[in-house]
Amino acid sequence: MNHRLPTILLLMALASFHGVGHAEKADRAKPMNIEADALRHDELKQTSVFTGRVVMTKGSIVLRGARLDVRQDAEGYQHGIVTAEPGKRAFFRQKRDAAPGAPDEFIEGESEIIEYDGKADNVRFITRAELRRYRGGALSDEITGAVIVYNNLTDVFTVDGQRTAPGGQAAGATAGQGGRVRAVLSPKDPPPHSGASAPAAPGASAPALRPSGNLSGGTN
Repeated sequence: MNHRLPTILLLMALASFHGVGHAEKADRAKPMNIEADALRHDELKQTSVFTGRVVMTKGSIVLRGARLDVRQDAEGYQHGIVTAEPGKRAFFRQKRDAAPGAPDEFIEGESEIIEYDGKADNVRFITRAELRRYRGGALSDEITGAVIVYNNLTDVFTVDGQRTAPGGQAAGATAGQGGRVRAVLSPKDPPPHSGASAPAAPGASAPALRPSGNLSGGTN
């Protein structure tokens, strides 16, 4: 049985994150600073393995986990894979650009594995993935799924639910999850200096959501 994403919910989630603020584009060019309990470096292969309470910073980016595998490709781009301790999740945090006078915004994410691709400039959250947006220190939006990919260049998020295993059980899903993408979205702030909403023009109606053929009508 193929798992089909709830398309309307997913589009709403992406629209909520997209266009509100942009991630720090300068982070891509910043050096990668890493702290850990132990390090094994291979100069020939240009790889490094950090283990034990790993903390990586790169500009406004912060990554934390139990193990970090880092490699540098021939073009000089850095790639990292953070793995959490068994039963726990690795952590990601990045500041987003905000308009002058607007509250600070941060993106935070957690999953068992976090992959950072310096060339594509994206972050991939794998297994028990959760992504949150904070505005002024308050939680604004939250998305969960099996895999979440955030592209820093395009400011686009993609979310995938659990794959359904034979027999209808979602692989790796805990009780009650059912392999669905879940989102909690806060209303956007009204434009500055806006007054009360103007009455709708005669005959005007609010746009209605159209059903999608990709929606899964049953439960997993």
